[in-house]
Amino acid sequence: MIEITKTKIDVAGLIAAVSHEGAGATDVFIGTTRNKTSDKTVVKLDFEAYEPMAIKELQKIVDRAKQQWPILKYAVVHRVGVVEIGEEAVVIAVSTPHRQAAFESCRFIIDELKKSVPIWKKEIFEDGDVWVAAHP
Repeated sequence: MIEITKTKIDVAGLIAAVSHEGAGATDVFIGTTRNKTSDKTVVKLDFEAYEPMAIKELQKIVDRAKQQWPILKYAVVHRVGVVEIGEEAVVIAVSTPHRQAAFESCRFIIDELKKSVPIWKKEIFEDGDVWVAAHP
């Protein structure tokens, strides 16, 4: 399951979606909106995406992960629009037969997402805003 959404992410639903009787491990990465960047107070984030390409790129990343690790099920959901402090901006869940594969594949997916998926983040402060380079 890969999705770009404007609504809050149902974390428990995603964990349930990757449940598999052959899984010995489920790993979940939850990226949330924090209230500080450097010394500046963040009020909220605003995400934009080129959705058709973002979904294609996410699928390529998951396909590469599946070649490296025995992923049984996966879910990758990223928010667009305004994401308030404390809310989930991205959730990745994977189930695998063993924990090491779950940890490694989940980390791979978020790291590759940050490198290549066309999703952009604007940090909104009390005194202005700035687009953040998502692909350092």
